[in-house]
Amino acid sequence: MTHPVAMPPATNQSEATAHVTAINDDVVTIMLDDPNQGALIKNEVVHICPPPDPGMNRTALKAEVLRVRGNEADVQVYEDTAGIGIGDPVIQSGEQLVVELGPGLLGQVFDGLQNPLPQLEVLNGRFLQRGVEIQALDHKRSWSFEALMRSGDQARAGDVLGVVQEGRFRHRIFVPFAMAGTCRVEWIQAGTFPVDTVVARLRDEHGHEHSVTMVQHWPVRQPLTSAQTRERRSERLYPDTPLTTTLRLIDTFFPIAKGGTACIPGPFGAGKTVLQNLISRYSDVDIVIIVACGERAGEVVETITEFPQLKDPRSGGSLMDRTIIVCNTSSMPVAAREASIHTGITMGEYYRQMGYDVLLIADSTSRWAQAMRETSGRLEEIPGEEAFPAYLESSIRTLYERAGSLRSPQGDSGSLTLIGTVSPAGGNFEEPVTQGTLNTVKTFLGLSYDRAYKRFYPAVDPLISWSRYTDQLAPWFSQHMGREWRDRVERLRQLLRQGDDIQRMMQVTGEEGVSNDDYLTQQKAQLVDMVYLQQDAFDPVDVSTPLKRQKAMVELLTRVVETPFALSDKTAVRDTFTRLTDLFRNLNYAADGSETYQHYLQRIEAVMATPSSDQTPEVSDTD
Repeated sequence: MTHPVAMPPATNQSEATAHVTAINDDVVTIMLDDPNQGALIKNEVVHICPPPDPGMNRTALKAEVLRVRGNEADVQVYEDTAGIGIGDPVIQSGEQLVVELGPGLLGQVFDGLQNPLPQLEVLNGRFLQRGVEIQALDHKRSWSFEALMRSGDQARAGDVLGVVQEGRFRHRIFVPFAMAGTCRVEWIQAGTFPVDTVVARLRDEHGHEHSVTMVQHWPVRQPLTSAQTRERRSERLYPDTPLTTTLRLIDTFFPIAKGGTACIPGPFGAGKTVLQNLISRYSDVDIVIIVACGERAGEVVETITEFPQLKDPRSGGSLMDRTIIVCNTSSMPVAAREASIHTGITMGEYYRQMGYDVLLIADSTSRWAQAMRETSGRLEEIPGEEAFPAYLESSIRTLYERAGSLRSPQGDSGSLTLIGTVSPAGGNFEEPVTQGTLNTVKTFLGLSYDRAYKRFYPAVDPLISWSRYTDQLAPWFSQHMGREWRDRVERLRQLLRQGDDIQRMMQVTGEEGVSNDDYLTQQKAQLVDMVYLQQDAFDPVDVSTPLKRQKAMVELLTRVVETPFALSDKTAVRDTFTRLTDLFRNLNYAADGSETYQHYLQRIEAVMATPSSDQTPEVSDTD
């Protein structure tokens, strides 16, 4: 790795065009020095230059314009505002907040502004200094560029000029997405170069020549493919394929579509972090992006240290080889926390444009929304429910709408699936962030503290969770899982509801207050819950269940719960289903096709073959 070099965010303070007039924590009011010589633009990035920090020649703090009022503007500062004073100079960049897009993003850990954190540590130590920016990509690393176009070819924005090999991925080098109209390739070269080497020159419709490198910049708050979609060169597709997570509860009962949206709300301690880590590890996607937009520092550190050590089940290498982590903890500046999720989504859109399936997990959108609430309060905007900004739900919709499946101009398709975790205070799903998210996403996986307390994993409550993709994905499941799949799953779901109703009644009346048939129904529902909805995250077999095995298990479970057991009393019912639960659990731990798997399968078949109370065989794990 090359030694990182800090980039000066601005050339010198003589370029200042505005000055500070007021400070309210991380919201600063600035005013133009000469209104006749320039203008302030919403979302423009500016640099505020307070007196230098110790050990630095100067300090330039990056900020973003939130609101313009004539010659004044309110800006949010992405770093600590200590030391900023009235009259401090402000330098305008003339650009929005952008990210670098090019080869070398995979395997990196960035902050919310796409500064690579390991390189910042090398440069400044564990305690990060203010006003330091580092290029997201290593501009000294060379890549082998293979040209796919020739001189004289016609090209438009988003067309592929060539490719480089980024790990096991073919990384496409595109005609800049901001290029307008049709251009002509004047010159192009193949070879091994750093990312900022000119590899092609394009001439636009007006005769202007543009030099193209392997890296380009894009504003994070603007969808990457907006111009192509508007011109109908890219097409948004109807998601019709499920995101296979190998988690039985999700894939079977509450499926998520590739290119779809989902949320995982739950109280502290309900298992959100473990669940999202397993989803990111075992889902059938090419690229994983983890955005920690406000989680506790300890959890973020755990993610950063664990991911490089996790084995990728798809390739056998490190999971970090196809992962990007963007982290802004709850102790980091509010403004950067709010920007981090847009940074992650833009990088996800970039890899989707290459035809890859991308999964982005945002943890947690509650703290992202809290960052907006703090900023809105300092701007003295009219508050909405629980002091969140009135535009909260609109912002949530705008965020999730950037997910989706897309057909690129090259004819292949990619997807960006967005899963957001929500941390409602006290597990209150009626609070504004959760409700705004539920009105937007199409899969809801509600975590329950009660289930987590009972050591049920995953602690997703099947009675409050739902998926609007069930009908949408029905043709795919019918083709790949059988025509009976949907009916079987619906019967099991109905059994869970009936079992819960009877369980609630038993909590009042005891077992004596329900009939033998009702007790049998409750035990069947408990069997489904214990052996199918739960998975052992620490068992190498049970942690990941492929769809083929899920289909076999659903068929077997359906046969068991629909077997007409003739058991004389509740004790016989309890004993029979206790044995069945033990057998199924051991079956879950057995590898497909192994002697152990066949052993427990035969024992389950034996119980179903003799369903009366007098004939049910005694079965033990040592048989």
